[in-house]
Amino acid sequence: MDIQLEKLELIKLLAETENPNIIRSIRKIFKKEQKDWWHDLTDEQKAEIEEGERQIERGEFVEYEEMMKKFR
Repeated sequence: MDIQLEKLELIKLLAETENPNIIRSIRKIFKKEQKDWWHDLTDEQKAEIEEGERQIERGEFVEYEEMMKKFR
């Protein structure tokens, strides 16, 4: 079945239900699926990302379009 059709059917069922247990269950599923990838990174990866953020704050970066001009 088409994923968009599946979503529409679920939206319809959700809109029609008056059962708070179903709504709570669906909310739990979505919360469980929203895993924070930051916790899966190594300390080294986190440090590199944080350093990149500091470089951006200091203006130490090149815009994408400027960089691409060098390679075109």
